[in-house]
Amino acid sequence: MVSSSGSSTTARKLLVVVLLLHAHHGLNDAARKPNIIIMLMDDMGWGDLGVFGNPAKETPNLDRMAREGAQMMDFYAPNPLCSPSRAALLSGRLPIRNGFYTTNYHARCSYTPQEIVGGIPDSEILIPEELSKAGYRSKIVGKWHLGHRPQYLPLKHGFDEYLGAPNCHVGPEDDVKAPNIPVYRDSEMIGRYYEEFPINKKTGESNLTQLYIQEAISFIEKENNAGVPFFLYWAPDSTHSPHYASKTFLGTSQRELYGDAVRELDFGVGQILDKLRSLNIDNNTFVFFSSDNGAALSGGATAGSNGPFLCGKHTTFEGGMREPAIAWWPGKIKQGKISHQLGSLMDLFTTALDIAGIPPPSDRILDGTSLLPALVNDKLDPNKTIFYYRGNEIMAVRRGIYKAHFWTWSEGIRSLHREYCPGSQVKDVTTRDLTNHTASPLLFHLGRDPGEKFKLNPKDEEYKNGLKFIMEAVSEHKRTMVPGQPQLNMCDQGVMNWAPPGCEKLGKCLKALPSNPVKCTWPV
Repeated sequence: MVSSSGSSTTARKLLVVVLLLHAHHGLNDAARKPNIIIMLMDDMGWGDLGVFGNPAKETPNLDRMAREGAQMMDFYAPNPLCSPSRAALLSGRLPIRNGFYTTNYHARCSYTPQEIVGGIPDSEILIPEELSKAGYRSKIVGKWHLGHRPQYLPLKHGFDEYLGAPNCHVGPEDDVKAPNIPVYRDSEMIGRYYEEFPINKKTGESNLTQLYIQEAISFIEKENNAGVPFFLYWAPDSTHSPHYASKTFLGTSQRELYGDAVRELDFGVGQILDKLRSLNIDNNTFVFFSSDNGAALSGGATAGSNGPFLCGKHTTFEGGMREPAIAWWPGKIKQGKISHQLGSLMDLFTTALDIAGIPPPSDRILDGTSLLPALVNDKLDPNKTIFYYRGNEIMAVRRGIYKAHFWTWSEGIRSLHREYCPGSQVKDVTTRDLTNHTASPLLFHLGRDPGEKFKLNPKDEEYKNGLKFIMEAVSEHKRTMVPGQPQLNMCDQGVMNWAPPGCEKLGKCLKALPSNPVKCTWPV
């Protein structure tokens, strides 16, 4: 039998232990590094958001995110095509440095179809690899596109978890001449597009975006409960053709199926931000929203919008590379902020490391710089330079308010219905053939002329001074440029997604075509 005094003493000891545990947990919460979420859309244009001027006003959650955070009005993709842009974001380095380009053709965009042999090299350091040094858990949800062979998949490059696909959701394929693209959970496939993960090509119905939303929310809850900082790379792809949306959103937009997809993605952004608020970790989470390249205008009236900018995806005009960008970090970034700091997706690498308190790698040139000085302290860098590459060529350069075109090209192959500047031809500026202007670059003042319609006169002092300012940066850039080994030169039908890891468990392994390595052909 235990005396009442003994029972009281035991209770006091238990209370002290509980209080100490709560105090320790509170200290951990206070010291926990900020969480980081990057939301990267696919082929979404600058003019697709209400807050960036779309008259349909169908993005209330993104518009709210902008009101509560900062709009970056001069923000760019590192390339006008998906794979190189995504490789540059995660590595903080231009595609010419990290190998996501081709030397099969001059100034030609390339990407990672499932025939591609290459992928992200082991020598490249990606955001999750660096963040792991500070105890972060990392997950990618959605589109990878940095190589589909086992050695290139996300868990081999720093991510702890993965739900999504390594390639675009084109198809359906016949699984004989070409396999349907697999969907992975972590290191093994769990099905294929158009099979276990259907997309109705007639109606556009698919539940993939809802799956990606729920996967993101579950990861946030799990890592928050575990008390560790997290990095979420949320990369849904429903605004890439063929567009899709779930049944709830089909037919709800003024902008047809593309607009339905945008509305569902906006809903997803709202769900994720609401989850951060409900967990009371919104003040300790940096969230950045943008797109991998400009809207693809080859779809005509059913495509996205690049707002006031010239041309679209595939081109190095503003419509191809200037992106919608919103930074959100309650309590750190001033509400309703408008920033004109030049920025790039590559800056997210250094920004993430800055947030985590990790010094950047010193053994390589990084093309990104931290956005925190501009976003948090209003400290702008007037010398920031944007290099617009297509493949292995600098097509254009922006520094300050001026942009110089050294090469121009704007037309796809019309027989394939690939027009990248429909209805937006500008004399001597949009050129069907690759045109060399290096002897006398075209120069534009993007403040007065964001649509790149009125060239400055080479005889004017403004032209001479503006070009001199740009050429200083170009000379230094070329002096330090060491191109990486090109990863997008070789294709082989034998390396397609015939038998991805885990296929045997599902009975989904397919007979591969014989290996036949050839140089990739890039028609645009």
